[in-house]
Amino acid sequence: MNWLTEYVRPKIRTLFGQRDVPDNLWGQCSACQQMVFNAELDKNLRVCSHCGHHMRVKATQRLSWTFDGGKHTRIDLPKPPVDPLKFRDSKRYVDRLKDYREKTHLDDAIVVAHGTIGGHRAVVAVMSFDFMGGSMGSAVGEGIVAAAKLAVLQDAPLIVFTASGGARMQEGTISLMQMPRTVIATQMVKEKGLPFITVLTDPTTGGVTASFTMLGDIQIAEPGAEIGFAGARVIEQTVREKLPEGFQRSEYLLSHGILDLVVKRAEMNATLGRLIGLLRVKQLDAA
Repeated sequence: MNWLTEYVRPKIRTLFGQRDVPDNLWGQCSACQQMVFNAELDKNLRVCSHCGHHMRVKATQRLSWTFDGGKHTRIDLPKPPVDPLKFRDSKRYVDRLKDYREKTHLDDAIVVAHGTIGGHRAVVAVMSFDFMGGSMGSAVGEGIVAAAKLAVLQDAPLIVFTASGGARMQEGTISLMQMPRTVIATQMVKEKGLPFITVLTDPTTGGVTASFTMLGDIQIAEPGAEIGFAGARVIEQTVREKLPEGFQRSEYLLSHGILDLVVKRAEMNATLGRLIGLLRVKQLDAA
């Protein structure tokens, strides 16, 4: 019998009382599996202090980090018809939407706000992977269009943070039609001589990648973000070759000329502000 563990420790616990440990005190990095204090993660903008992995974040957090001082104004987005196809898989589409709205406190997989970045007016649209994998349905398409119209109205650049698994299958062809709609929306911004910047976060795949995401005047990505159209396994099975190490990660795409910059989350606000300033000066000089 160990008298320290069997007798002394219980006596000490009884003397000082048992303290409850909150369940949400720790978070685990999905890359290195290390446990990190949630308070430390929040301080580091949800970036692992052990390996530098940029974790997926909520759309509302992204808005706060992007705008100067976290100050911004969210806009109400158009509400397209719900469940136009009366779709049902393991559950009804309307029920699935209701569940995700209760879980995320969002109307759909996109939020749009305006404010200042580096002292410059800007309109920012942020996709939410928490909402049905950030899938692009009619609501997301309406959100991108609304953001583009607001940018034109305010004579401000448009910045879109992407995070998506692709098209929303519950909306069928209607979902696929959002690809040309979002392309047209970004063209509206460019025709007015306004900067259009895309920031690709983990993951950005499918129809979102194949439409407006790759049309930015400047294309930025966070470190380690998965970016592509089809999944790596599908590509390997199609071409029957082993893909290179790091294929479809932001660093690989940067080295192959698909991206312009890979920027750490803590430096994103300053980088966007600097880019907006440079682009606006260039455009005003051209005018």
